[in-house]
Order: sequence, then C-alpha cells, then structure tokens
Amino acid sequence: MKRSSDKNGDFYEVTIEGLKRKLPICRVNDEISFPAFIMFGDVEITETAARGLLRRAPDFDIILTAEAKGIPLAYEMARQSGKSYVVARKGVKLYMKKPIITKVKSISTEREQTLVLDETEAKKLNSRKVLIVDDVISTGESLAAIEYLANQVGGKIVGRMAVLAEGDAKERDDIIFLATSPIIQNKMIKSD
Repeated sequence: MKRSSDKNGDFYEVTIEGLKRKLPICRVNDEISFPAFIMFGDVEITETAARGLLRRAPDFDIILTAEAKGIPLAYEMARQSGKSYVVARKGVKLYMKKPIITKVKSISTEREQTLVLDETEAKKLNSRKVLIVDDVISTGESLAAIEYLANQVGGKIVGRMAVLAEGDAKERDDIIFLATSPIIQNKMIKSD
C-alpha cells in the first residue's frame, strides 16, 4: 500500500486479492485520518473479497454483520457459500419484537450508534456457528458490539473476518483479513 496524490486528492492504493483500489484519505479530526474503503457499488471487489474470505473461513452455519457497509460482503459470502446471513440493524424498527440492543462508537462515525437484533434474527443465531464479517476492522468497537449481540442470543462465534484490518487491528490474532490499511497521524503545521 502506498500514499499518493492525483487530481482528486490524496489517496492510498491497496491491493485486495490482486485487485488494486485507490482509497480517498478522510480526516477524522486534527490528530488522525484514514483511507476510506467503500464496497458499495464495487461488485468486482465485493465478489473477489467474499471468495478470498470464504477460502480462509472456519466452518460456520450463518454470517452476522452490522448495517450498512458490511451488507454487500455478507450477502455475497452467503450467496457463494449457500449459507444465510443476518444484519444487526442501526436502530429499532417497527417490525421488531423483543429487540436486543447495544451501543457502539466506531472511528468512521461522528456519534455513537445503536445495533439491534430482533427476536427473529436471534432465533436464527441461537446455538449456531456464527461467522462475523465486516468491511473493515479498526478499533474493534463495532466488532465487540456485534459479538455482544451474538453472545446475548446464544450464537457460538467461530470467526471474525474483514476485508481490511486498519491500524493496530493488523496485529490481532483473532481476526482474518485480506489486506491492511493505516490510520494516519496528521502532522500539525504551525505558522508564525
């Protein structure tokens, strides 16, 4: 991976299963920035990443992801494997009965989010081998929230997977990922 610039601004180039992508650099605050990985609309990277992750996946019964960026990946992994998937929603919906709720603050969002499973999804996960997938794992906060939900409903977590491990996540031995992405320390420039 390397940092570069073009007419559209600064970006990092990443290679995922042989496919190169330019990730725009997004400033979180004065201290840090990160390359934004967005799978929405990129069918080629979604299909390829799903295939790569499935080759490395432990035996599982069902896939669990969080709304929204992990949905294309979970769908494609379910399609390719013939298994089903469940999405932890970002809020309580009218159709939900007995929702199970947790809160999460991730590096890529401005404020705390809610993740919710309803009774129907809970039953699908109960006593099943659950594979948690997401587009990016960074601080691990979203992953911990999804794990909490799976554990609350009796799911047996057998693996944690992401397309990219961001920052220190690449050092974790409890996740499987295809490529890495940095968290960039912004340099403060003082002027007189």
